[in-house]
Amino acid sequence: MLAVIKTGGKQYIVSPGKKIKVEKIDIEEGKSVTFEEVLLINNEGKTIIGEPTIKGASVSGKVLKQDRSEKVIIFKKKPKKRYKVKKGHRQPFTEVEISEIVSK
Repeated sequence: MLAVIKTGGKQYIVSPGKKIKVEKIDIEEGKSVTFEEVLLINNEGKTIIGEPTIKGASVSGKVLKQDRSEKVIIFKKKPKKRYKVKKGHRQPFTEVEISEIVSK
């Protein structure tokens, strides 16, 4: 069984037992989280497609950790103008382990 969920403006393909990294969610580690925006469910060859979401369907999981990803360097330079800017950025994320997919 697999599903497509939407969270943080992105879509993720999930299945029970899979670990995914999503945009930061303000939930403590060890607590459970429920995703209500389910776009598609595929269960043993039977596919349900939402318009745009499936009513009554949800995906639940457990928050494993809150962390920040690897540093990304942003470097801007304009030749012959003495202009150089160097910035770094670390995007926060939440790691979630999917426990179950519930359809209507």
